Order: sequence, then C-alpha cells, then structure tokens
Amino acid sequence: MQAQKAEVLEGSAQPPAPVSFFDPALKEVRRRVFVRWSRTVLILCVFILSVLSVFWGSQLGVENKLGALKVWVVDFDGQIAPYVTNNAIVGPVVTDVTRQVLQSSGPSLGYTIKSPADFDYDPWAVRQSVYDEHAYAAIIVNPNATSLLRAAVASGNTTYDPTGAIQTVIITARDQTAYPTYIQPLITTLQNAILLEFGPRWARELFSQQSSTDLSKAPPQAINPGIGFTNIDLRPFVPYVAVPSVTIGLIYLIIISFFNFPFLMPIHALFMKPDGHPPLKVTHWIIWRICSAICAYFFLSLFYSFVSLAFQIPFNNPSAPDTQSAATPNAYGSGSFVVYWMLNWVGMAALGFPCENMAMVLGFPWSSFFLIFWVITNVATGFYPVELSPGFFRWGYAWPLHRIIEAIRTILFDTHSRIGLDFGILFAWIAVSLAFFPFATFIMRWKAKRGL
Repeated sequence: MQAQKAEVLEGSAQPPAPVSFFDPALKEVRRRVFVRWSRTVLILCVFILSVLSVFWGSQLGVENKLGALKVWVVDFDGQIAPYVTNNAIVGPVVTDVTRQVLQSSGPSLGYTIKSPADFDYDPWAVRQSVYDEHAYAAIIVNPNATSLLRAAVASGNTTYDPTGAIQTVIITARDQTAYPTYIQPLITTLQNAILLEFGPRWARELFSQQSSTDLSKAPPQAINPGIGFTNIDLRPFVPYVAVPSVTIGLIYLIIISFFNFPFLMPIHALFMKPDGHPPLKVTHWIIWRICSAICAYFFLSLFYSFVSLAFQIPFNNPSAPDTQSAATPNAYGSGSFVVYWMLNWVGMAALGFPCENMAMVLGFPWSSFFLIFWVITNVATGFYPVELSPGFFRWGYAWPLHRIIEAIRTILFDTHSRIGLDFGILFAWIAVSLAFFPFATFIMRWKAKRGL
C-alpha cells in the first residue's frame, strides 16, 4: 500500500520551476560557476599569451638577423684567361661597394666576399653552391666584365650588352616569402649603389682616354650605364597556385590529422563495449587503432594530394640541371605525384599521431590546446626561415612541418634535395609517437574509469 502511494507521489512530482539568475536558491551554483568560469578564462588567457608569443617571437629582431641570409660576392673580373688584367674596374667597384654596405649601420644581408679560388675559378661552381643552398644568393662579376666594356668603347661594338657584366643568382623556390620580402629588395639596393659608384669612376677613365679614343663612335650603352646585372633565378616559384601547397594548405593537413581521432574514436570504442559480444583485448585494440589510423592517413593524404593535382600544379615535368634556370621542373619526373602523396602520407602520420596521443592524455576540450600549440609551433618554424629567428627556435629544424615543406619544394620545384633526411625525421616522429601510444591509451582508460 505504502509502495503504491510512493509511486503515485513520484509520478505526480513536477520539476522545479525556473528561477531568476539572482535567486537565493542558485547562490551555491553561481559561486561554482563563477569560480570555474574565472579559472577557465584565466587558463585561456595564459595559454594565448604563452603560445602566441612563440609565433610572434619567431619574427623578433628580424632586421638584426638579416646577416644570416648569406649572399656571396665573387669577383672573377680579369682573373681568368684570356681576360687576365691588372687594371680591372668592374670587379673592384663591386667589392668596394659591398665593403661599404657591410660597414654601414643599416640593415644588410650576410654579404661575404669570396675568392674565385674558393670555386676553382669557375663561375658555374658559384651557381652550384647557390643551388646547393650554401648561400641564398650570389653576385658574380664575370671574368670578361672589364675587357668587354673597354673593347666595346674602343671598337664601337653596338651589340654590347651591359647586363653581361654581372650575374645575380637567386633561387626563389627555396623560400617564396624570404626572397621578395628581404633578399631581393636589399640586393636591388646594393645593385643601385654599385651603379652609382661605377658611373663616376668609368667617366674619369673615359675622359682620360679622349686623346686616344674617339668616344663619338662608342655605343651609348657602353658609356652609360656601362654595366648592368643579369638576374638569374635558378628555380622560380611558379605557378603561384602552388602557394597553398607550401603554406596555408599545410595547416589543413595538421587539422585533418587531428580530427582523425574524434571522428574514428567512437567507431574504435565499439570493440570495447560488450554489447552482445566480448570486448577486444587491449593490446589487439591498440594494434587495430594504429593500423586503422595509418590506413586512414593513406586515403586522406591521397585526396589531400588530389587537390594540388586538380588545380594543375605540375607533377610530370622532367628534372633540370642544377645550374640552369628552369621553371616548374619536378625532381622525380612523372613519378613526382606519387612521391608527393607518400610525403603527405608520412607527414600526416607524423603530425597526426602526436595529436592522437595528446587527445588521449588531455581529453576534450583541453586537447584543443595542443592542436593550437601544434599548429603555431609548426607554422612559426616552417613558413619562415629559421635563420632569421632567435636561436631558441633552432628546434624548428626537427619539427615535422619544416621537413614537409622542404621536401615539397624539392618535389615541386627540383630544389636542392635533402629528402632522405626529411623522410627520416618524419619517420622518427612516427616511431616516438607509436612508442608512447600504449601509455597514452592507458592514461585515457585510467581517466575514463575514474570519470575524469
């Protein structure tokens, strides 16, 4: 009888009516909410200040570190037969102006005056060194710079080309941001300074020869400007549709890798829920998760790579000689797309497994902190030259995105290859992540059992 009354009373019980925010009944709830809200916002504020400082800090004092961008100045003028001479004018002007720039107080690239002997008196060896990324650029005074100029004045050679005197060698596919932002503007400033210095010196020499040379027959371009620059870009950064492949698009690669966990984890959990079947052994569950993740990365990276292919980024052009300027060469010819896909596959695994580990250790929503940290640290050391960052950021050379970007430049633009090292570091990230994977799984299960 009493049980029936209890059931009637329980069935007729109504939920409490809503109250205003400041109702006394909510006093304790308000206190807990305010405490937790304040604590969460404080954590977010500290996190923002800490992690975003990493990104801003990577660009701290760039003006003072431009010297890390090495530019070689090599004077072959009059030093190689049959153009050997003791009174060259072009080469000394270039080296003198370079020294003046280095002694000035303004921002300057890392100009280094190198001896032709360092390159076995071979101008092509300088180009090879730029391609091999020993320097970001080179200014090469050709062996015949002074001889051709004087011969043009003496013989009235109307075909004389002033730009044949000096070469400026760059390789913008190495870093499409650093070259137009830092390197090319400062090199242009140096070139203008050289022309300003050369003009008066050349004029004095011409005036001293008026009695022996008929200047009225000299070609105008040999009088003024007399010399110029041939700008040689060994690997231009073209087509521009490739920009996402080495910049913003790779942020999406990280995000896709991260979301592999929340999308697939409910599916993995089916093995562990004894719903009409026994649960899977934990060791077998871990192996399944690792293998299924690698398989998922295989297909996800393929369709990520298809985007670049669909928007007509070249993947089947032949490679080109290192010292010759070439637009859109691919390092591996018609096999370049497969190499690109494999790189994205390995790169996605190197980026994704740390995300999975941290998602298991931290849980949601705190694992989002790691995603932000992972994106910022990879972008800060991948999108910008590490040489221009404070020494603290040298760890960026080992970060996954830095290696992925370097390898992509090799595949798409046939730049100097370190692809073996790039893949090696990515595999090292995968190996370390997989070694930690069982421990992260144990932490996740331990927290789940305790409702944490």
